[in-house]
Amino acid sequence: MFSTVRYFIKTSIIFLVTGLLTGLYMSLCTNVFKTGYGAELISAHTHLILVGGVMMMIMGVALWFFPRPEKEDKHYNPDVIRISYWIMTISTTLRFLSQVISSFEEIQFLRWMITLFSLGQIIAMLLFFYGMWGRIRSSGGSRMREMKGEKF
Repeated sequence: MFSTVRYFIKTSIIFLVTGLLTGLYMSLCTNVFKTGYGAELISAHTHLILVGGVMMMIMGVALWFFPRPEKEDKHYNPDVIRISYWIMTISTTLRFLSQVISSFEEIQFLRWMITLFSLGQIIAMLLFFYGMWGRIRSSGGSRMREMKGEKF
């Protein structure tokens, strides 16, 4: 397992644990302290788990498991994949922090920043999958079995 894969997977675990702890905080606010929480916290919690945790785990595992790029593959570039990692990590972190703050206090500037960080998450995913597009193919063995009529 090479370093970029480890970055994706370990970061996804950190996001998942942070998202779960945020959910625990929300549960405590509702059920124990009876104080409630801001609506932005629901979105922060959800995006941290689904985008930061699940999606980054999928991206890391895909990078690890998919076949190596073919020599003539123009899309795959390890630097683009690394850049997508950093954009995703920074955007997800800053979106989460902005939404947590927004759940306690209304700051219009943060609303714009949340939207900007959401765009960063989309750009990171598009860059990643653009780079991975050529690697989404069958390996030689499964292609041969399909040509012989085997169904999967």
